[in-house]
Amino acid sequence: MADGGPLGLLGGTFDPIHHGHLRLAEEAAEGLGLGGVRLIPSGRPPHRGEPASSPGHRLAMVELAAAGNPLLEVDAAEVADPRASYTVDTLERLRGELGAARPLVLILGADAFAGLATWHRWRELFALAHVAVANRPGHAPHARRWPALLDAALDDACSPRLTTDEQALARAPAGSVVPFEMTPLAISATRIRELLAGGHSARYLLPDDVLDYIWKHSLYR
Repeated sequence: MADGGPLGLLGGTFDPIHHGHLRLAEEAAEGLGLGGVRLIPSGRPPHRGEPASSPGHRLAMVELAAAGNPLLEVDAAEVADPRASYTVDTLERLRGELGAARPLVLILGADAFAGLATWHRWRELFALAHVAVANRPGHAPHARRWPALLDAALDDACSPRLTTDEQALARAPAGSVVPFEMTPLAISATRIRELLAGGHSARYLLPDDVLDYIWKHSLYR
């Protein structure tokens, strides 16, 4: 992975990781001029129920999916931590690891972004990283429009930070909100788990190495 450029951060349960996650990382790296993307599987996500597979299995699947792509690296710290996985804690840890000057870019889908105001210490995120919001082509948020259901407090916090200038990510270590368009892929981990539980094929929805791992360890069945 290249050093010095903005570093993208893509977290999630990855239960399992699939081509939608990987394409999001790839298009964010290309569209936003990132030096690379760090995939961060959550250990114990506080906003949802216990994932269907263990933290160790989910980490192993992410490592298999990232192998061979020089833009991707895997961060295992949340999986190793017995505490709940809060994004603000992870960003503080990365600031200690990478320094105050390295631009960090938290990559979020539009749905996750719309719920940002429910996150633990969410207002502190902007001092620690930029936020890049992936949207379907032609959809908000753009320069003057936000999703209709955006929380008012989140709107107030983000509107002054909103820019469509991707170069802003390299000029400062944190503080901007940048929308970018990504190819819409109707792939979900929930649907993959349902297919596998029903004995159906999930091939071409996720990497073959990950699917082989799932079968080897009898996950989701």
